[in-house]
Amino acid sequence: MTETAQATALQLVHDYYAAFNAGDRAAMLALLTDDVVHDLNQGARETGRDAFVAFIQRMDASYRERLADIVVMASVDGARAAAEYVVHGEYVADDTGLPPANGQRYVLPGGHSSTSATVASRASRTTTTSKTG
Repeated sequence: MTETAQATALQLVHDYYAAFNAGDRAAMLALLTDDVVHDLNQGARETGRDAFVAFIQRMDASYRERLADIVVMASVDGARAAAEYVVHGEYVADDTGLPPANGQRYVLPGGHSSTSATVASRASRTTTTSKTG
């Protein structure tokens, strides 16, 4: 039995967040196209794999995060997918423009959406509403 486009999109998003929680950045990046679009909640839109890698490196340097309560949704045609989750994190090293890090812990709602053929082609056009990618 072949997977439906919806099931493929759902699995892609689940795989991405499983890689995130495992700290497997290479697996995360393998699921993105070179023209990934990332809308930062704390800044402007960034486009491209290099910009996303720089974002991940900055986040990994200052934060330790895991996602819980992940709920993934996708359209029947697999052209759109979205996820909601709860970010459990710790601020471990100073981040530019923020107060000093003192191990502050936080729990925040987060979300992500992917659109168009990028989902179906094992990619992600990402719009995030949390600090996580």
